[in-house]
Amino acid sequence: MSGRRPEPVEIAVITPDTLAAAGLRELLKDVCPAPIIRIFPDFGALADDTPDMYAWYFVSSQTYVLYNAFFLPRKEKTVILMHGAGKTALPPGNHILNTLLPEKKIKTELAALFSGSTPLPFPTEDSDLSAREIEVLVLVSKGYINKEIADKLNISLTTVITHRKNITEKLGIKSVSGLTIYAVMNGYVEADRI
Repeated sequence: MSGRRPEPVEIAVITPDTLAAAGLRELLKDVCPAPIIRIFPDFGALADDTPDMYAWYFVSSQTYVLYNAFFLPRKEKTVILMHGAGKTALPPGNHILNTLLPEKKIKTELAALFSGSTPLPFPTEDSDLSAREIEVLVLVSKGYINKEIADKLNISLTTVITHRKNITEKLGIKSVSGLTIYAVMNGYVEADRI
């Protein structure tokens, strides 16, 4: 009996974009053997279902940021839907699917993901922030200015500026909003505490 049917893969697509969800469902059907795909317009609808039953979560970046407490522990089976590529505020270790790629390229990346041979691309992990840089990042994301950070951490203003420069260089993120998203998505700060 070597002709066993593969177990269906249960996939949750969580995005408010109905058209994107429908298109992704069709692409997933083309590359995944026997998928069971459920589409949710928001996280609340997923939470009303049985949220832990899914093998994969395809989630809009906005939903990922808002509900990172749920998705962060499931990072290895979560794919973040991004509109475009390049410098992103997403931390390393997240599966990212650029929804602006041509259909053939998206199918190739999805097929690699489901085959287990080559996962979707990750940003490279070359950003190892020091403990002090993480402290500065958290305070920046909470809206503190350099002088307040220096006072809070009992370090000089020059040291804070140096830490911020190093953080920006390591992460490639220059804006406070980008740094805040990075801090939230890495679990350094909870979104509702900002």
